[in-house]
Amino acid sequence: MAAGNHSSVTEFILAGLTEQPELQLPLFFLFLGIYVVTVMGNLGMITLIGLSSHLHTPMYYFLSNLSFIDLCHSTVITPKMLLNFVTEKNIISYNECMTQLYFFIHFIIAECHMLAAMAYDRYAAICNPLLYSVTMSYHKCFRLTVGVYILAITGSTIHTGFMLRLLFCNTNVVNHYFCDLFPLLELSCSSTYINELLVLIFSAFNLLTPSLTILASYIFILSNIFQIRSTKGRSKAFSTCSSHILGVAAFFGSATFMYLQPSSVSSMDQGKVSSVFYTIIVPMLNPLIYSLRNRDVKFALKKILDSRKHT
Repeated sequence: MAAGNHSSVTEFILAGLTEQPELQLPLFFLFLGIYVVTVMGNLGMITLIGLSSHLHTPMYYFLSNLSFIDLCHSTVITPKMLLNFVTEKNIISYNECMTQLYFFIHFIIAECHMLAAMAYDRYAAICNPLLYSVTMSYHKCFRLTVGVYILAITGSTIHTGFMLRLLFCNTNVVNHYFCDLFPLLELSCSSTYINELLVLIFSAFNLLTPSLTILASYIFILSNIFQIRSTKGRSKAFSTCSSHILGVAAFFGSATFMYLQPSSVSSMDQGKVSSVFYTIIVPMLNPLIYSLRNRDVKFALKKILDSRKHT
């Protein structure tokens, strides 16, 4: 049956980040600034990696994909959020809501597994440097990236498909600033048992599996680093991993708080704050983290700027 036969609700009202009128305009300008930095930072990173031949390595291949995911992830959420700050009633149609849900889930799952692929790349570079070019060949990197997007498509399709089967016939006010799983499930007047079970299973898989992959990679990396005798060598090895560790901590910390806490202590108000970090703040921070703490990126940017001065 079509989604329309299941639900009498044709539109939802997004409660937004805050109900205090005096905060709407300041928050609009704050998040507008964050979004502009996010778009410029991630587009800049993708362009820089594309133009700089010496950045055409597995590490930067994954980083350009991460920037693409962050750019799309933020764009799925932020423009609608900004519009909601300057309109009286934050309305989103049923079809728009389900579309936003689909792409939000797609890009959050993709980010989880892309961060795991980046950790594996760092493991291969530091623990098996002599075999690195073989271990992380172009075909291997391509297959890993395709696998990331297949997992994202699978997860988002299943979640959204089961959401379309639910009845929404009571209130239509979503207690969030975008269409997320838990706020929508709270509105359903039909059984959400299967949906909640799917959220638990997929959240555990898409958060815990990459987390364990990253943890295992860094256990091997750290044990290898501590065997390096020279201080300079250890410092260089640490510097290649520190940016990734910061990005992982920010993303997985906030996402885990939202999706793996017990429902009895779940608070949507706390969830909104947590969501701001992994949907808006982290996509802005990632290009800054990976560029400001990376000599190769700084060198590539300087080289491009210098070449333009001489043309």
